[in-house]
Amino acid sequence: MKYLFLLLISNCFLQLNAQYQIGHTTITYIDASRSNRSIATEIYYPALTAGNNTTAASGQFPVIVFGHGFVMAWSAYQNIWEHYTSLGYILVFPKTESALTVDHQDFGWDLQYLVTKMQQEGQNASSILFNSIATETALMGHSMGGGSAFLAADSLSANGNVNFKTLIGLAPAESSTNGVSSIASAASVAKPSLVFSGNGDGVTPPIDHHIPMYNGLSSSCKAFVNILGGGHCYFAQTDFFCDFGETATLGGVTITRSQQQQTTYDLLDNWLDYYLRNNCAAKDQFMTDIQSMSGIIGQTTCTENVLPVITENTGALISSVSGISYQWFYEGNPINNSNSISILPTLTGNYIVEVTYTDGCTRLSAIHFYAIVGLEEYTNNYSISPNPTNGIVSIKSNKSGIVHVEIFDVFGKVISTTDTSDKIDMSYLNNGIYFLSIEGIKYRIIKN
Repeated sequence: MKYLFLLLISNCFLQLNAQYQIGHTTITYIDASRSNRSIATEIYYPALTAGNNTTAASGQFPVIVFGHGFVMAWSAYQNIWEHYTSLGYILVFPKTESALTVDHQDFGWDLQYLVTKMQQEGQNASSILFNSIATETALMGHSMGGGSAFLAADSLSANGNVNFKTLIGLAPAESSTNGVSSIASAASVAKPSLVFSGNGDGVTPPIDHHIPMYNGLSSSCKAFVNILGGGHCYFAQTDFFCDFGETATLGGVTITRSQQQQTTYDLLDNWLDYYLRNNCAAKDQFMTDIQSMSGIIGQTTCTENVLPVITENTGALISSVSGISYQWFYEGNPINNSNSISILPTLTGNYIVEVTYTDGCTRLSAIHFYAIVGLEEYTNNYSISPNPTNGIVSIKSNKSGIVHVEIFDVFGKVISTTDTSDKIDMSYLNNGIYFLSIEGIKYRIIKN
């Protein structure tokens, strides 16, 4: 009985942590727009059972189109497809440009072509991937393939491709044949982008390759991960040509291949989970990890989905950031019909705003305490009455002399200014909420 119980517990644990089996198929595409260029492509997909041409798992899965490194076969990236296919991604590897003489632009166009072609594959009723392909697609590549992914991202951005969501470079190399340049193309890429670099890379020194590409990106959200002691080839499996080249450069690699790959996964998993699956918590975790993870130096310009801060302006509470919708709370309870970027508080107490962004993610502000200045309440030696008023408002003070008074509407616009020693006339104003500013102190007043 004890062993049966342990077996049941073990089975439950495996189900809770289940990953997809890996299916595989090979398809050769023909790009008619480039003189019928043949693009042999290896595809790995979530499947019901592992193997070649097995039935795809149910559901629709995001796509990662991956470019290989110089004189490196797609098979060197078994670690990549095994990790991400098992997590529910479709991995697409073109096998073109694998000789000693390569055309970086053509390879970039191959990557670009496959982004669109995979969407067509998912709509083809005779395909093994029919109805299995989600619209969200990432471009990713290593070394030469990383540089070519920048070229592809440039073209996809220019064409307004809606499927291309993010760009990832693993030690991307400057690709500059036929007059193109990955560094130059970066300026045309505005999609969220993530660049990984090893500071021990002697094959594509970061200062000449990865850093200029990252700096050139126009993305409002981009991140750079410098893996301390990391190398060029360690993003992939052991590969004779890559490893020989890295040994010859006498780079400063001090960590193991598995350590470098695990560090990459720890950050990239969350990045992909957010940009290809809209997992809001994953983005928060990425932002935490890139600032605090040991073994890396990370930097990012990402300001998406920042925490809102409540500010005050002439008695109104305002969210510091814009979203597609808002919900305000008073003492933890939602306020009815408070769905704008600002509200006019009517009670003293604690306020919070929840902002919803274009990706559907929501963020809550910290608590903001707001105090209402009421009838006959002295602040800085002044009080106003009556409040509410239907006309004449008296200003009382323990000071003597003339004071400068400004009247604001709820939008912060100055309606009138006056110098007085005792009263102002508001009878000409429409009924509503106004604010009086006396020596910089604002008083909320109701005209009825």
